[in-house]
Amino acid sequence: MPSPLRRRWFFQQSETDQVLILSALFSCLLLAARIYHTGRLTFLFMPWNLFLAWVPYRLSTSLTQTGNRRVEFARKGVRGAMCVAGLIVWLLFIPNSFYILTDLYHLADNHRNSRVPEWFDLILILSFALNGLLLGVRSTRQIEKLLVPDASFAGRWVFLYPVMWLSAWGVYIGRVLRYNSWDIVASPVDLLSDIVRMIAHPLRYHDAWGMIFCYSILLTIIYSVLTKDGRNPSSAPKNHKPWTMQSPNSETATGSFRRASGSDFSS
Repeated sequence: MPSPLRRRWFFQQSETDQVLILSALFSCLLLAARIYHTGRLTFLFMPWNLFLAWVPYRLSTSLTQTGNRRVEFARKGVRGAMCVAGLIVWLLFIPNSFYILTDLYHLADNHRNSRVPEWFDLILILSFALNGLLLGVRSTRQIEKLLVPDASFAGRWVFLYPVMWLSAWGVYIGRVLRYNSWDIVASPVDLLSDIVRMIAHPLRYHDAWGMIFCYSILLTIIYSVLTKDGRNPSSAPKNHKPWTMQSPNSETATGSFRRASGSDFSS
């Protein structure tokens, strides 16, 4: 049985975080069932990939809380330097969240097992991929609100697409070139050499740049849809407050119902 402290920790999380935690547990339970049924440790790397997807999300959550949803770059001091360092580390780790989508490749390789139905492996990998995607979207949204909280539509894209493009580049480096986030420290020379070759010979690496471009567009579309609040500002009259129940004795009832502005990912 979970200890009271662990139960308390879980219920102290936001509703979105609770769902994400339960979803991650569901994915791990699917994997445990597969390992028990087959006696093989296939896909055991996926919880590690999911853990790496949680790292940028925890970083962005911490930065949001530390900066009180603002990063004062003009302000000198330890806190400002820590925020900048945290953003750099976040940018290095955020590709891990979107990387798990490419684990769908394993549906067509030698990871298949005749004792396991194809639909089970599909759900297993999709569940991990969905967790990584949601963590990446949620984390990027937190950083967006931290850096450009009042940006226009064009301003959002000035922030968003470079992040998604770098994420797609990171996914290529991890999936095809087989580097990890810590290789920036462990193998910086080899990593830098491969990056320089890609930049110096774009035609030779046209397939790589094609993947990066298409993947970055896909991530941008997914992010934009998931964070869109769904409202049409021109369709609602000014000062209109939909779904608000007025109390006859007060301006607004204590238990009033309000329509949410969209998914929690847009908050």
